[in-house]
Amino acid sequence: MTKAQAGILASLPEQGRYVFFTLSGARALVQDALKTLQASIDSTQVVVGLGQQVLQALDKHIAQMHEFPQLKGPEFEVPSTPQALCLWLRGDQRGDLITLTAKLAAMLAPAFTLHHVVDAFVHQRSGNGHGRDLTGYEDGTENPEEDDAVVAAIAAEQGAGLDGGSFWALQQWQHDYAVFDRMSAHEQDHAVGRRRSDNEELDDAPESAHVKRTAQESFEPEAFLVRRSMPWWSVSPKGADRSGLMFSAFGCSFDAFEAQMRRMLGMDDGISDALFRFSSPLTGSYFWCPPVAQGKLDLSALGI
Repeated sequence: MTKAQAGILASLPEQGRYVFFTLSGARALVQDALKTLQASIDSTQVVVGLGQQVLQALDKHIAQMHEFPQLKGPEFEVPSTPQALCLWLRGDQRGDLITLTAKLAAMLAPAFTLHHVVDAFVHQRSGNGHGRDLTGYEDGTENPEEDDAVVAAIAAEQGAGLDGGSFWALQQWQHDYAVFDRMSAHEQDHAVGRRRSDNEELDDAPESAHVKRTAQESFEPEAFLVRRSMPWWSVSPKGADRSGLMFSAFGCSFDAFEAQMRRMLGMDDGISDALFRFSSPLTGSYFWCPPVAQGKLDLSALGI
């Protein structure tokens, strides 16, 4: 049995909410807030990710934990937007998640201040349990499963308070549907590397196809991640719809994610991922997800 937070390896919920917090209190307040969170949440309904800022505030070090790097390729770059804390709320009803957000924000104050929220959902859930991106393409097809998922996503042999933890990479990608819709069906399929109609991988797709850029078994060492991405949607202050994919990936370290991201950017061979033709990352954050012990967050690595 894994010591991981249950929501990491569970199937996607119908509704999700990513709640981001900034650090606004001194060390003692942060410790108290985390103790309250530890005693109050269910790791199936709420997945907790702590940013590097929290570790620094507590004067603690977690091996392999660092801020999201600002990476740049010959054509594109990905931003680094560090956050102190992210809570991934999972459920079936949007209203329940809104109510839970208010409860958690009050619980964590004044040590943490709610910064922003991204609402997400499952779109066209397919027969094998994977959701679809708003472009209609299936997301997470090559996810490792069962024991392989545990190996890919959950830290092991790191010691007490660390085993069962996970390293969480989170990016909010915004799609440009005007650009995407101008592409022919053939161009769209070859940008992704799969046919949208039946999800079959295309052998003749170009090297820039997203599937080829991120083929997990093609790296040395292999770069397997457990992806739990969800579509998102919001209305901008000017009234325009915005939407895309909240890319969410859990690993036993950040190595696999960074290897894939570098290749997507063409940092090694100059070939940019075709995904950048119609989608752009708005954010990039790293979090450490503490393990669970006796049904509660195990914060012993932080001295709590």
